[in-house]
Amino acid sequence: MPKLIIKNATIVNENQTFESDLAIENQRIIQIENHISVNQNDRVYDTQGLLLLPGMIDDQVHFREPGLTHKGTIASESRAAVAGGITSYMEMPNVNPSTTTIAALKEKHTIAKQTSLANYSFYLGATPNNIEQIKQVDSSWVCGVKVFMGASTGDLLVEHPTALEAIFKECPTLIVTHCENGEVIRNNLAALSTRPLVPAVHPVIRDAEACFQSSSYAVDLAKKFNSDLHVLHLTTAKEMALFEAGPIEHKKITAEACVHHLWFNQTHYSALGNLIKCNPAIKAESDRLALIQAINDNRIDIIATDHAPHTFAEKAVPYSEAPAGLPLVQHALLSLLDHTQSGALSLTKIVEKIAHNPAKRYHIEQRGFIREGYFADLVLIDPNQTTSVHHDNCHYLCKWTPFHGHTFSHKIAATFVNGQKVFDGSSFSRTSVALPLAFNRQ
Repeated sequence: MPKLIIKNATIVNENQTFESDLAIENQRIIQIENHISVNQNDRVYDTQGLLLLPGMIDDQVHFREPGLTHKGTIASESRAAVAGGITSYMEMPNVNPSTTTIAALKEKHTIAKQTSLANYSFYLGATPNNIEQIKQVDSSWVCGVKVFMGASTGDLLVEHPTALEAIFKECPTLIVTHCENGEVIRNNLAALSTRPLVPAVHPVIRDAEACFQSSSYAVDLAKKFNSDLHVLHLTTAKEMALFEAGPIEHKKITAEACVHHLWFNQTHYSALGNLIKCNPAIKAESDRLALIQAINDNRIDIIATDHAPHTFAEKAVPYSEAPAGLPLVQHALLSLLDHTQSGALSLTKIVEKIAHNPAKRYHIEQRGFIREGYFADLVLIDPNQTTSVHHDNCHYLCKWTPFHGHTFSHKIAATFVNGQKVFDGSSFSRTSVALPLAFNRQ
């Protein structure tokens, strides 16, 4: 059968950077070596001067389907994701209705099978009352159970210690948590009752103490019940003491940072306002720098997006009425590559945190690495071309970006999912070869 041969790539993988050819056949990488021979029917892609990375595995997105499809859909947001070099994603349960049953998970899989351009999995959402559904989770099929610890509304809010202890004790798979203490947030808001509420007060209301009290509680619960815990989107220097430095393989409690908390700080509220209102809040520059340091010393294990689109009109209201969240998947990897220009992060460290470690933490089968026999989920980066970002060149359904007006130092040249080029730097494949992620947690 004809193969796809990528020639002359600079491969970044497993803490190495080296030049090589790569051959793909039947969705998988079949050969990595110099001077791979080419047959007459083979397709050849000369990538001289380009970087070849394993595709980003984003373990935290909100694609808004079902029920909130005026903000985004699995189809629209997965297109934006592959345009940003993301080849696999794990999607959150706060849609409408919330994904709190096995039946709801199956419905999402049906939608993704028909419309997604990137590989996919979905979290089951925890509620105070769905412990029986949680106990039925098939850990080879479900990426994890999402627990909103005191910072959500409706049936996904889990605050009572009895319900939380049951989840941490009985959950058969990875628990992922949003950690903000609701009582601290409510007290902070009450203390501001005489002040006008504007976006700049967001990190005052949702402050470091709200984060620390909740994340430390989650860590304590995981230690008490020997749970598998992954704490999402950390934002504060104070929280870094809760997590151990070291290889992810040796940990049962792991930590994540998101790209917007590595990019923005509280000085950006004056210009961007509600566009960067998100939970947990973007905080001080000292917190941003502490997150970068924690990535480099391996306290933070994974970098994700927490992509959470809302329409521009929904954001263009007074602060207290504006929803939290921002669209990020199209520009997440590009934003990280800008950190290599400043020397804050190395390219090999970025690859570790966006591809290798998500694959390890979630025990994803045969993805996250450029290895023979693995699925060919790959992204080509052009380090010699820039990317100018504007609202009108976004692929998000919401058609805006917090990076409007910025020019990134690199360009996404192509994205491959299961060996098929789904994005060529400007246009998309018309057919999807995306697959559900499989997890080997035995």
